[in-house]
Amino acid sequence: MSAPLYQIGLFGDSTNLLLAMMLGIGFGFFLERGGLGSARKLTAQFYFTDMSVFKVMFSAIVTAMLGLFWLSWFGFLDLSLIHTLPTYLVPQVVGGLLFGAGFVVGGYCPGTSCIAVSTGKGDGYVHLLGMIAGIVLFGEMFPILEGFYNSTPVGEITLPQLVGVTPNVAMFFIILMALGGFALAGRIERRRSI
Repeated sequence: MSAPLYQIGLFGDSTNLLLAMMLGIGFGFFLERGGLGSARKLTAQFYFTDMSVFKVMFSAIVTAMLGLFWLSWFGFLDLSLIHTLPTYLVPQVVGGLLFGAGFVVGGYCPGTSCIAVSTGKGDGYVHLLGMIAGIVLFGEMFPILEGFYNSTPVGEITLPQLVGVTPNVAMFFIILMALGGFALAGRIERRRSI
């Protein structure tokens, strides 16, 4: 096994942070080049007029999933060394709903708001400032929210464990879902453009 490189001690915290920053800048650059720094394009998915965001993000998920699988299969990556965050079911569902509502209302997610700021979009600045204010407010209210925040723990669980199948079976169905989703998204876009 040769990876994850940070976990096996090939480089330290500084290099790890530098690589993360470089990957983040690269990811942001390609999202912007793909037009995903526009609130109009991002919210168009919720109105079923432009499903580009769905296609790009599902493609990224499938690519990462298959990349991890093949790197592990070839013996380059030890999946057991990849940290999985623990699941707290109800707080994370509530957080996801709040995130989704903010996405629909503001037109940006945290990453795309940073992209909008980097290209000088005023609404990106407003969204980024709102996000920072929300982080500070949550930090200040954490003593009150801590009980809810730590409620309904499920542990470090993966999708295959949750549904009771092997990782290979889960991957097969995720790929089928992606292909079906891409076909359906194309059909919806064609119908909405008429």
